[in-house]
Amino acid sequence: MTIELRHLRWFLAIAEERNLTRAAARMHVGQPTLSRALAQLERELGVRLVDRSTHHLELTEAGHAFERDAFETVQNFERTIARAGGSVPPLRLGHSWSSSSFLTAIAKAWGAVPGRPCPLVIVRSEDRNAALTTGGCDVALTRGPVDRRRFRTVTLVEEPRVAVLPADHRLATRRSVRLEELADGALVQTTVGITTPELWPGAARPSVAAVVNTVDDWLIEIACGNGFGVSVTSTAVLHPHPEVRYVPVPNAPPVPLFLAWPRSGAHPAVKELLAAASSIEF
Repeated sequence: MTIELRHLRWFLAIAEERNLTRAAARMHVGQPTLSRALAQLERELGVRLVDRSTHHLELTEAGHAFERDAFETVQNFERTIARAGGSVPPLRLGHSWSSSSFLTAIAKAWGAVPGRPCPLVIVRSEDRNAALTTGGCDVALTRGPVDRRRFRTVTLVEEPRVAVLPADHRLATRRSVRLEELADGALVQTTVGITTPELWPGAARPSVAAVVNTVDDWLIEIACGNGFGVSVTSTAVLHPHPEVRYVPVPNAPPVPLFLAWPRSGAHPAVKELLAAASSIEF
Protein backbone atom coordinates (compact mmCIF):
# COMPACT_ATOMS: atom_id res chain seq x y z
CA MET A 1 0.00 0.00 0.00
CA THR A 2 1.26 3.45 -0.90
CA ILE A 3 0.06 5.86 1.79
CA GLU A 4 -1.54 8.88 0.14
CA LEU A 5 -2.99 12.13 1.43
CA ARG A 6 -6.52 10.75 1.12
CA HIS A 7 -5.66 7.95 3.53
CA LEU A 8 -4.59 10.50 6.11
CA ARG A 9 -7.82 12.44 5.63
CA TRP A 10 -9.84 9.24 5.97
CA PHE A 11 -8.05 8.33 9.19
CA LEU A 12 -8.64 11.80 10.62
CA ALA A 13 -12.36 11.44 9.91
CA ILE A 14 -12.39 8.04 11.66
CA ALA A 15 -10.50 9.53 14.60
CA GLU A 16 -13.08 12.27 15.05
CA GLU A 17 -16.25 10.30 14.36
CA ARG A 18 -15.19 7.12 16.23
CA ASN A 19 -17.55 5.38 13.82
CA LEU A 20 -16.74 3.91 10.40
CA THR A 21 -20.22 4.43 8.96
CA ARG A 22 -20.32 8.13 9.82
CA ALA A 23 -16.71 8.65 8.71
CA ALA A 24 -17.39 6.96 5.37
CA ALA A 25 -20.49 9.09 4.76
CA ARG A 26 -18.58 12.22 5.64
CA MET A 27 -15.69 11.39 3.28
CA HIS A 28 -18.03 10.16 0.50
CA VAL A 29 -16.60 6.65 0.29
CA GLY A 30 -18.12 3.25 1.00
CA GLN A 31 -17.68 1.78 4.46
CA PRO A 32 -15.94 -1.38 3.10
CA THR A 33 -13.42 0.85 1.31
CA LEU A 34 -12.74 2.77 4.50
CA SER A 35 -12.43 -0.40 6.59
CA ARG A 36 -9.95 -1.92 4.13
CA ALA A 37 -7.92 1.28 4.00
CA LEU A 38 -7.71 1.39 7.81
CA ALA A 39 -6.58 -2.26 8.00
CA GLN A 40 -4.01 -1.71 5.24
CA LEU A 41 -2.75 1.44 6.95
CA GLU A 42 -2.22 -0.49 10.19
CA ARG A 43 -0.38 -3.27 8.35
CA GLU A 44 1.83 -0.77 6.54
CA LEU A 45 2.72 1.04 9.77
CA GLY A 46 3.03 -2.13 11.80
CA VAL A 47 0.91 -0.79 14.70
CA ARG A 48 -2.71 -1.00 15.81
CA LEU A 49 -4.28 2.46 15.42
CA VAL A 50 -7.84 1.67 16.48
CA ASP A 51 -9.22 -0.50 19.27
CA ARG A 52 -12.19 -2.39 17.85
CA SER A 53 -13.05 -4.28 21.07
CA THR A 54 -15.47 -1.62 22.31
CA HIS A 55 -18.90 -0.61 20.99
CA HIS A 56 -17.44 2.63 19.64
CA LEU A 57 -14.06 2.75 17.95
CA GLU A 58 -11.35 4.14 20.19
CA LEU A 59 -7.86 5.22 19.22
CA THR A 60 -4.91 3.39 20.70
CA GLU A 61 -1.93 5.31 22.06
CA ALA A 62 -0.26 4.87 18.67
CA GLY A 63 -3.49 6.03 17.02
CA HIS A 64 -3.52 9.28 18.99
CA ALA A 65 0.10 9.95 18.04
CA PHE A 66 -0.61 9.18 14.38
CA GLU A 67 -3.68 11.46 14.46
CA ARG A 68 -1.54 14.42 15.55
CA ASP A 69 1.12 13.69 12.94
CA ALA A 70 -1.43 13.08 10.18
CA PHE A 71 -3.16 16.37 10.93
CA GLU A 72 0.10 18.31 10.78
CA THR A 73 1.06 16.55 7.53
CA VAL A 74 -2.24 17.43 5.84
CA GLN A 75 -2.01 20.99 7.15
CA ASN A 76 1.55 21.43 5.91
CA PHE A 77 0.67 19.97 2.50
CA GLU A 78 -2.24 22.40 2.09
CA ARG A 79 -0.06 25.31 3.19
CA THR A 80 2.78 24.31 0.84
CA ILE A 81 0.47 24.19 -2.19
CA ALA A 82 -1.06 27.54 -1.27
CA ARG A 83 2.36 29.16 -0.82
CA ALA A 84 3.49 28.10 -4.29
CA GLY A 85 2.40 31.48 -5.60
CA GLY A 86 4.91 33.22 -3.34
CA SER A 87 2.41 35.03 -1.11
CA VAL A 88 0.53 34.38 2.13
CA PRO A 89 -1.97 31.60 1.36
CA PRO A 90 -5.67 32.38 1.57
CA LEU A 91 -7.22 31.98 5.02
CA ARG A 92 -9.81 29.19 4.76
CA LEU A 93 -12.77 29.77 7.07
CA GLY A 94 -14.85 26.60 7.44
CA HIS A 95 -18.51 26.42 8.41
CA SER A 96 -21.18 23.75 8.47
CA TRP A 97 -24.83 24.32 9.36
CA SER A 98 -26.99 27.30 10.35
CA SER A 99 -24.12 29.76 10.57
CA SER A 100 -24.38 31.76 7.35
CA SER A 101 -25.65 34.95 9.00
CA PHE A 102 -22.67 34.95 11.40
CA LEU A 103 -20.39 33.98 8.50
CA THR A 104 -21.55 36.97 6.46
CA ALA A 105 -20.80 39.34 9.34
CA ILE A 106 -17.29 37.91 9.76
CA ALA A 107 -16.58 38.08 6.02
CA LYS A 108 -17.71 41.72 5.92
CA ALA A 109 -15.54 42.57 8.92
CA TRP A 110 -12.56 40.90 7.22
CA GLY A 111 -13.22 42.89 4.07
CA ALA A 112 -12.97 46.09 6.10
CA VAL A 113 -9.55 45.23 7.57
CA PRO A 114 -7.01 47.73 6.15
CA GLY A 115 -4.14 46.02 4.37
CA ARG A 116 -5.50 42.54 5.18
CA PRO A 117 -2.68 40.03 4.64
CA CYS A 118 -4.55 37.55 2.42
CA PRO A 119 -7.93 36.68 0.90
CA LEU A 120 -10.57 34.95 3.00
CA VAL A 121 -11.94 31.76 1.41
CA ILE A 122 -15.21 30.30 2.71
CA VAL A 123 -15.27 26.49 2.93
CA ARG A 124 -18.58 24.66 3.43
CA SER A 125 -18.48 21.18 4.96
CA GLU A 126 -21.12 18.69 6.08
CA ASP A 127 -19.34 17.80 9.30
CA ARG A 128 -19.79 19.37 12.69
CA ASN A 129 -16.31 20.89 12.83
CA ALA A 130 -16.37 22.18 9.26
CA ALA A 131 -13.34 20.11 8.13
CA LEU A 132 -11.09 21.61 10.81
CA THR A 133 -9.96 18.25 12.17
CA THR A 134 -9.15 16.85 8.72
CA GLY A 135 -7.13 19.91 7.68
CA GLY A 136 -9.71 21.17 5.20
CA CYS A 137 -9.79 24.66 6.71
CA ASP A 138 -7.54 26.92 8.80
CA VAL A 139 -10.16 28.21 11.22
CA ALA A 140 -13.70 26.95 11.74
CA LEU A 141 -16.94 28.62 12.73
CA THR A 142 -18.43 25.77 14.71
CA ARG A 143 -20.53 24.68 17.64
CA GLY A 144 -18.17 21.79 18.30
CA PRO A 145 -17.33 19.83 20.20
CA VAL A 146 -13.60 20.16 19.53
CA ASP A 147 -10.53 18.73 21.20
CA ARG A 148 -9.29 21.64 23.32
CA ARG A 149 -5.88 19.98 23.62
CA ARG A 150 -5.36 20.42 19.86
CA PHE A 151 -7.42 23.53 19.11
CA ARG A 152 -7.87 26.98 20.59
CA THR A 153 -11.33 28.55 20.67
CA VAL A 154 -13.02 31.88 21.23
CA THR A 155 -16.78 32.11 21.78
CA LEU A 156 -18.63 34.61 19.60
CA VAL A 157 -22.20 34.17 20.85
CA GLU A 158 -24.40 31.79 22.83
CA GLU A 159 -27.60 30.79 21.04
CA PRO A 160 -30.86 29.75 22.73
CA ARG A 161 -32.26 26.34 21.80
CA VAL A 162 -35.53 25.61 20.06
CA ALA A 163 -37.61 22.46 19.71
CA VAL A 164 -38.21 21.50 16.07
CA LEU A 165 -41.64 19.87 15.83
CA PRO A 166 -43.98 18.55 13.14
CA ALA A 167 -46.67 21.14 12.44
CA ASP A 168 -49.36 18.84 13.85
CA HIS A 169 -47.44 17.99 17.04
CA ARG A 170 -49.36 18.50 20.28
CA LEU A 171 -46.82 21.14 21.41
CA ALA A 172 -46.36 22.91 18.07
CA THR A 173 -48.67 25.82 18.89
CA ARG A 174 -47.13 26.55 22.29
CA ARG A 175 -45.14 29.75 22.93
CA SER A 176 -42.46 27.65 24.61
CA VAL A 177 -41.82 24.09 25.81
CA ARG A 178 -39.65 22.55 28.48
CA LEU A 179 -37.14 19.78 27.99
CA GLU A 180 -39.08 17.41 30.22
CA GLU A 181 -42.16 17.78 28.00
CA LEU A 182 -40.17 16.27 25.13
CA ALA A 183 -38.60 13.42 27.07
CA ASP A 184 -41.21 10.83 26.07
CA GLY A 185 -40.74 11.50 22.35
CA ALA A 186 -38.27 10.29 19.71
CA LEU A 187 -35.31 12.49 18.80
CA VAL A 188 -34.10 12.94 15.22
CA GLN A 189 -30.36 13.64 15.30
CA THR A 190 -27.95 14.85 12.65
CA THR A 191 -24.30 13.97 12.34
CA VAL A 192 -23.57 17.71 12.04
CA GLY A 193 -25.65 18.70 15.07
CA ILE A 194 -24.93 18.98 18.78
CA THR A 195 -28.09 17.61 20.42
CA THR A 196 -28.14 14.06 21.80
CA PRO A 197 -30.34 12.40 24.46
CA GLU A 198 -27.66 13.38 27.01
CA LEU A 199 -29.09 16.91 26.84
CA TRP A 200 -31.88 15.64 29.11
CA PRO A 201 -30.80 15.32 32.77
CA GLY A 202 -31.54 12.15 34.67
CA ALA A 203 -33.08 8.95 33.38
CA ALA A 204 -36.05 10.47 31.52
CA ARG A 205 -34.65 10.87 28.02
CA PRO A 206 -36.09 10.57 24.52
CA SER A 207 -35.34 7.61 22.30
CA VAL A 208 -33.47 8.15 19.03
CA ALA A 209 -35.74 7.91 15.97
CA ALA A 210 -33.03 8.39 13.34
CA VAL A 211 -29.57 9.83 12.72
CA VAL A 212 -29.25 11.65 9.38
CA ASN A 213 -26.36 13.37 7.62
CA THR A 214 -27.84 16.66 6.44
CA VAL A 215 -30.16 19.38 7.71
CA ASP A 216 -32.49 18.80 4.73
CA ASP A 217 -32.91 15.11 5.60
CA TRP A 218 -33.40 16.05 9.25
CA LEU A 219 -36.24 18.44 8.40
CA ILE A 220 -37.92 15.84 6.20
CA GLU A 221 -37.84 13.26 9.01
CA ILE A 222 -39.41 15.76 11.40
CA ALA A 223 -41.99 17.05 8.92
CA CYS A 224 -43.11 13.46 8.29
CA GLY A 225 -43.77 12.99 11.99
CA ASN A 226 -40.96 10.50 12.61
CA GLY A 227 -39.70 12.46 15.60
CA PHE A 228 -38.68 15.89 16.83
CA GLY A 229 -35.42 17.81 16.82
CA VAL A 230 -33.65 20.36 18.98
CA SER A 231 -31.53 23.09 17.45
CA VAL A 232 -30.63 26.77 17.84
CA THR A 233 -32.56 29.92 16.98
CA SER A 234 -30.54 30.65 13.84
CA THR A 235 -31.75 27.34 12.36
CA ALA A 236 -35.31 28.66 12.50
CA VAL A 237 -34.26 31.73 10.51
CA LEU A 238 -32.11 29.95 7.94
CA HIS A 239 -34.18 26.76 7.47
CA PRO A 240 -37.90 27.57 7.49
CA HIS A 241 -40.18 24.67 6.53
CA PRO A 242 -43.95 24.83 5.95
CA GLU A 243 -44.57 21.61 7.90
CA VAL A 244 -42.21 22.29 10.80
CA ARG A 245 -42.57 24.57 13.81
CA TYR A 246 -39.75 26.03 15.91
CA VAL A 247 -40.64 26.52 19.59
CA PRO A 248 -38.26 28.01 22.20
CA VAL A 249 -36.98 25.74 24.99
CA PRO A 250 -36.09 28.25 27.75
CA ASN A 251 -34.80 25.68 30.28
CA ALA A 252 -32.29 24.13 27.85
CA PRO A 253 -28.67 25.36 28.10
CA PRO A 254 -27.63 27.71 25.28
CA VAL A 255 -25.21 26.59 22.58
CA PRO A 256 -21.93 28.47 22.12
CA LEU A 257 -20.85 29.34 18.59
CA PHE A 258 -17.10 29.81 18.42
CA LEU A 259 -14.08 30.11 16.19
CA ALA A 260 -11.57 27.27 16.50
CA TRP A 261 -8.04 26.95 15.10
CA PRO A 262 -5.00 24.70 15.66
CA ARG A 263 -2.79 25.32 18.68
CA SER A 264 0.31 24.57 16.59
CA GLY A 265 0.97 25.55 12.99
CA ALA A 266 -1.88 28.05 12.83
CA HIS A 267 -2.31 30.21 9.73
CA PRO A 268 -0.43 33.52 10.18
CA ALA A 269 -3.60 35.57 9.56
CA VAL A 270 -5.71 33.94 12.30
CA LYS A 271 -4.93 36.77 14.74
CA GLU A 272 -6.25 39.36 12.28
CA LEU A 273 -9.43 37.34 11.75
CA LEU A 274 -10.02 37.08 15.50
CA ALA A 275 -9.55 40.82 15.87
CA ALA A 276 -12.04 41.47 13.06
CA ALA A 277 -14.59 39.04 14.56
CA SER A 278 -14.25 40.57 18.03
CA SER A 279 -15.41 43.93 16.64
CA ILE A 280 -18.81 42.46 15.63
CA GLU A 281 -21.90 42.75 17.84
CA PHE A 282 -23.80 39.52 17.21
